[in-house]
Amino acid sequence: MDDRQAMNDIIAIGIGCRKGCSGDVLIRLVSQALAEWPEDLAEHGVRKLFTIDDKRDEAGIKQAADLLGIELVYLSREQLNAVMPRTKTYSARAQKLFGVGSVAEASALAGAGDKAVLVVPRISSDNATCAIAAHLPNSGEPS
Repeated sequence: MDDRQAMNDIIAIGIGCRKGCSGDVLIRLVSQALAEWPEDLAEHGVRKLFTIDDKRDEAGIKQAADLLGIELVYLSREQLNAVMPRTKTYSARAQKLFGVGSVAEASALAGAGDKAVLVVPRISSDNATCAIAAHLPNSGEPS
């Protein structure tokens, strides 16, 4: 199975946060986003947490992933910029700091793969953002 096929079974949770954001804040935000996930898609795939590589030293992100029991994957700025046309929101702050107009939505879309769609667009709270993307069945692509 190639990487693209493997990504099709992923519920990609993208997160962004300000420096020093606690794991508890991120866990609450991820839980809120997952509560917005459509019930009929609950068994769609494996949950993974995605964020920009610049956040590699953020202890709160690592703590949230550990406590949620999900894999944490860091993505490059290039990977995030490649999916920017598919995002729904734009952050001037993220653009200034990281050279990408979205961290949470772009991380979710890049993590979920080429045919992914945003299922839960960006939500924000307490200096953090979260979005969820997935490759959905019957999302308009031919079988």
